[in-house]
Amino acid sequence: MLINNTKTRKIEEFKPLSSREVKVYYCGPTVYNYAHIWNLRTFVFEDIVVRTLRFLGYNVITTMNLTDIDDKTIRDSQASWEDLLSFTKKYTDIFLSDIKKLNIIPADNIVPISTLIPEMARMIQTMLNRKNAYLWEDWSIYFDVKSYSKYGKLANLDMSGLKAWARVDSDEYDKESASDFVLWKAWKESDGANFWMQEFEIAWEKVVLKWRPGWHIECSACNMKYFGAQIDIHMWGVDLIFPHHQNEIAQTESCTRKEFSKYWLHSGHLMVDGKKMAKSANNFYRIKDLEEKYSDVKPSVLYRAIRLSFMNAKYNSEVNFTFDKIDSNISVINSIDEIIKNINREIQNTTNDAMVSRDFREAMQDYIFEYMHHLEDDFNIPETLAVMHNFIKFINTAIREKLLSKLELESALDMFRTFNQVLAIVDFDIVENTEIPSEIQAKLEARNVAKKDKNFEMADKLRDELISLWYKIVDSREGSYLEKV
Repeated sequence: MLINNTKTRKIEEFKPLSSREVKVYYCGPTVYNYAHIWNLRTFVFEDIVVRTLRFLGYNVITTMNLTDIDDKTIRDSQASWEDLLSFTKKYTDIFLSDIKKLNIIPADNIVPISTLIPEMARMIQTMLNRKNAYLWEDWSIYFDVKSYSKYGKLANLDMSGLKAWARVDSDEYDKESASDFVLWKAWKESDGANFWMQEFEIAWEKVVLKWRPGWHIECSACNMKYFGAQIDIHMWGVDLIFPHHQNEIAQTESCTRKEFSKYWLHSGHLMVDGKKMAKSANNFYRIKDLEEKYSDVKPSVLYRAIRLSFMNAKYNSEVNFTFDKIDSNISVINSIDEIIKNINREIQNTTNDAMVSRDFREAMQDYIFEYMHHLEDDFNIPETLAVMHNFIKFINTAIREKLLSKLELESALDMFRTFNQVLAIVDFDIVENTEIPSEIQAKLEARNVAKKDKNFEMADKLRDELISLWYKIVDSREGSYLEKV
């Protein structure tokens, strides 16, 4: 298994810290609004990594934080006249619903940072004791970046221009502003009721501070609580390499004196129609926006098409999101559904009980070997998708020429299940839940009567009603039947 490690800027063989389990952490959303498609592209990438490792036999344990305390959550909760945790719980639920729609497996541990106050305080006290942190005259506690000799390596920073004793208390800032960053933020009047009282020992004196946590300390504390000093893989998009991930490393390693994460993986930027996504550019989209635009598309088809749109490029490359690509991928998903239904129909109707042929067995082995080869090549999903599309052509040809036995058809269906363990773009409900509700069947029978009576207006009306309920009529020589769309 090869991984492109941001930390070393090299392709490396994946060697977990332990043979018993692989510890994987990824930053969660700031739950003050809907997740946008750039966020969701990153979560799909992380899902692919976790699914791949599990597919290859690794025992993967995952943890993700939820940022429910920061400048944005406090600002917007106050603007909506809601208490902070009720406000963030609302957007947490929306986020979890969105990732479920995209077939993203939720993390084993999903942790609001408001539950990590004791862990954050303990880490900060350790940094104070070791002179990695200090209390400033604004009553905030800052991390001293010059106390950590490896600061800047992940983000490839030139530290020669770092200003001594410069500080930043904003959560997000650019490389030109690199300086001591805030761990505990002193309370401001604009914070309202959002503060915690915490006692620290500083220079042998106990000081009680009215504060709230800075952004960067939360992920360090979350990892410490659920994984301990070291993890195998840390993930998110390239936008968090600096300052967030760089600061995580400095904090954690100052406390543990051990390498924090062995591998760092980062997904590339998502552009929209070739432009950076921004509300001002009117290209800032959420799942709900796409649901509204594609209200005539079956939701399960739309969600899989969105997921596929995020997977058509290598995870660490830039992706350009367009509605033309969504339209194209809706067609791809529909074609995948058709081959699944065709295989299932052939299984039900074939009388060919022959054993699996040698040629078919060897072809299946070639497809799975190539598929796994690309998975192990730094999660090369575009190439795995190409393998699946070649397999679809192979099966379509074999079905058309009546070459497959029942056992071979069942093996083909199992191959799609194998592909889907990582790709998660195939909906097997269309063949596994085939019972037609009685009221739907009654509409088909009424349509057939109307057609027989040459009442074509009524027949078309009933056909359209069935389509709106996600069933289509298939007319064959043997009669008419329904399929789920």
